[in-house]
Amino acid sequence: MNDKNIQRVYQMSFASVYPLYIKKVERKGKTKAEVDEIIFWLTGYDEKSLQEQIEHKTNFEDFFAQAPQMNPNVSKITGVICGYRVEEIEDKVIQQVRYLDKLIDELAKGKKMDKILRK
Repeated sequence: MNDKNIQRVYQMSFASVYPLYIKKVERKGKTKAEVDEIIFWLTGYDEKSLQEQIEHKTNFEDFFAQAPQMNPNVSKITGVICGYRVEEIEDKVIQQVRYLDKLIDELAKGKKMDKILRK
């Protein structure tokens, strides 16, 4: 990823991508509640604080910087998303975005929630 693309991701609002996550999983018979559960697990946000981030149109950089607590098991999220191995991405924010993308992808592919949440 070049610096220009990285900056674009940093500035992209979480609120603009969130409905796309929901649409993606709903097409596969999954729910917004499951998307939220993944986000809560990954970031430590709860329903109220997640809604605030959406309403404020927080960008991805701030969304992850303000996360109450990134899950200590994020290192267990491995594999390829968008052609990159998530565990090898050096930019921390891009890696966090890709972690979320990977988890949403797993949900859309029908993986069991226990496995998605690395239990």
